[in-house]
Amino acid sequence: MVLEHALLPVVAGREEAFEAAFAAARPLIAATPGFRRLQLSRGVERPGTHLLLVEWERVEDHTEGFRGSDRYEEWRRLLHHVEEPVPADHYTEVLGA
Repeated sequence: MVLEHALLPVVAGREEAFEAAFAAARPLIAATPGFRRLQLSRGVERPGTHLLLVEWERVEDHTEGFRGSDRYEEWRRLLHHVEEPVPADHYTEVLGA
């Protein structure tokens, strides 16, 4: 399992619009082979920043499967006008509890 981590800066005052757009976009990423689950959280100290965590079977499911699909183009259309795209990082678990 690979965990994608992205801190998403949202245009000031557009937090609720971003969250609504994200809810509409969620089925696009969920339809990708290798997708397991996601979690979107809003910052407490910085409410204009959202934390996106996505679990994938393999990193290629995200970098090639999702980002190389037509669904990603629709994802960008829905979200990139209310958030500033940033690179995502990928992690594998070393220790759990």
